[in-house]
Amino acid sequence: MMEADDVSIREQLFHNRVRETIICVLLFTCLYMVSYLILTHFKKTAEFVTDDIEDATVNKIALWLCTFTLSVAVCAVLLLPISILSNEVLLTFPQSYYMQWLNGSLIHGLWNLVFLFSNLSLVFLMPFAYFFTESEGFAGSRKGVMARVYEAVVLLLLLALLVLGIVWVASALVHDNIARKSLYDLWEYYLPYLYSGISLCGVLLLLLCTPFGLSRMFSVTGSLLVKPRLLEDVEDTLSCTTFEEDSLSRKLNCGSTSCWVKLNVEALKKEYQTVQSKRVALEMRRKASPWQRNLGYPLAMLTLLALTVMCVLMVCFNVLELLLDETAMPRGMEDPHLGMASFSMFGSLGAAVQVVLILYLMVSSVVGFYSSPLFTSLLPRAKDTNLTQIIANCVSLLILSSALPVFSRTLGITRFDLLGDFGRYNWLGNFYIVFLYNMMFAGLTSASLIKTVTWAVQRELIRAFGLHRLPLTVSRSTVPFRLLLASGLSKIQ
Repeated sequence: MMEADDVSIREQLFHNRVRETIICVLLFTCLYMVSYLILTHFKKTAEFVTDDIEDATVNKIALWLCTFTLSVAVCAVLLLPISILSNEVLLTFPQSYYMQWLNGSLIHGLWNLVFLFSNLSLVFLMPFAYFFTESEGFAGSRKGVMARVYEAVVLLLLLALLVLGIVWVASALVHDNIARKSLYDLWEYYLPYLYSGISLCGVLLLLLCTPFGLSRMFSVTGSLLVKPRLLEDVEDTLSCTTFEEDSLSRKLNCGSTSCWVKLNVEALKKEYQTVQSKRVALEMRRKASPWQRNLGYPLAMLTLLALTVMCVLMVCFNVLELLLDETAMPRGMEDPHLGMASFSMFGSLGAAVQVVLILYLMVSSVVGFYSSPLFTSLLPRAKDTNLTQIIANCVSLLILSSALPVFSRTLGITRFDLLGDFGRYNWLGNFYIVFLYNMMFAGLTSASLIKTVTWAVQRELIRAFGLHRLPLTVSRSTVPFRLLLASGLSKIQ
């Protein structure tokens, strides 16, 4: 009887492991296909369709590695939302037969896989992809793909030794007694120390990009929607823009026939494209319905404002909890205990809000990253992004996404503790680092929000009251706010 019970338990464990493996493979396959479609939309086709078969093969292999890295980044973004929603589903259907596959073992295994693959991509795959595309084989060796593989592997090993030496020196400076014991303790100490440093860099990058991205979300969303223009004649503006476009078109045609020798054709082309995009936006605004024109834009702006304010308030509340309760510190856990209790005091609604806020913060960090002057050159362009830029974008997105769970838990956006190796970072237990991080995020986000809202209101008032037609020598800062009010009252009267 005991042997039969042991066999049934082993069979159940085996079936659970097979089921979890199949689910993870299906999830990753779907993400891989989506990532491949995204990269093929941005890649430069000329690099993959060339007369040199060797270069085309190398570029395809590097693109596959980039696709793998991007799919891992997307999976890292979905870690917390999947975990939170899984807990709420198990709370809603605790005895459902169809939800037995959704358990803590599956979620824990998913976190471990994402941690493993993210570090594998950052430390090995992406450096190998870059060296692989730049290598030509050792001097005197036979040319071919394998010659490039040998050179890329040698460069990767040299880079690994260099990074390991830097980590050993850094650990010796910080923890002298531990680092000098042995260099053989690579897996138990030095690699986790390296991962901790990478995660800290990612969280600091999120601290810089997310507040800036939260302020940029208003302008980015506004450029995608039809804005209501008070006291503005759209037809008159559209006719002027059309006339200007026709004038530039005639100048370009004249320049192509060499009628004007000193004509700057490139500058005219850029100006023509700008005017053309402006005309298209005006035509879309003219065709828009009154509901879309007067209700869609305000609702979108109010939604963004509400989400941003909610993030700031939750961070401020987390700061108070850090001062009063030590359990508010981010920490790791081994068993998630799904289906026991909700991770939000407001139940399923609060959990849904947490998921929305986590995804909103990720989108804002990406917008802030590409809007930063340091990383504007990395912004991908459709069908015009070379392979080196694709590798740099995949590395940047993976650093941001792999730090998102730690970022969200540190700020108190969610109470779902970090699973697996995500909760073993050395700096997570430092109260001063966590407290200062929360204070800096709340301060930077509040300052960016206040600056964005006040400038946006002043800009719209200037445009609504016709003060944007003033001479260029009169800047916006020289127009006092009382002049705006006086101009508005005179127009109303």
